[in-house]
Amino acid sequence: MASVSSQGDDDDIAVDGINVTPLVDVLMVVLVMFILTATAQVAGIQVNLPKASSSVSLSQSQTKAISVNEAGQVFLDAYPVTLPELEDRLRTEKALNPDFPVIVRGDAVVQYQKVVEVLDLLRRLELSQVGLVTGKPN
Repeated sequence: MASVSSQGDDDDIAVDGINVTPLVDVLMVVLVMFILTATAQVAGIQVNLPKASSSVSLSQSQTKAISVNEAGQVFLDAYPVTLPELEDRLRTEKALNPDFPVIVRGDAVVQYQKVVEVLDLLRRLELSQVGLVTGKPN
């Protein structure tokens, strides 16, 4: 049987407490990961999408989202832009990555002319990967 001496040798003494430092470290890492993944999603404008019988997912990391809300305002990745600003930003993106996908989200009650103007702009820029986002039918 081992004897415990009280002459300064504290390594052999059993500790009755729980060390929570590793648990706190793990929880902090999980919290940071949750915050990063929650904010990494493409923030969008609330748009009432028209319904379609089938839809294809175009979500990729380089995808640019163009939204047109019910008031006819145009947004690029949740930032309001005018059509000339949209054209400039898409030209810059095309110079960096010539084959990036673009999705267009138009509100169901928006004037059709606004969506056609955006699609015409995309055609002028010769962007070939364009998708129209629709909602799922109820």
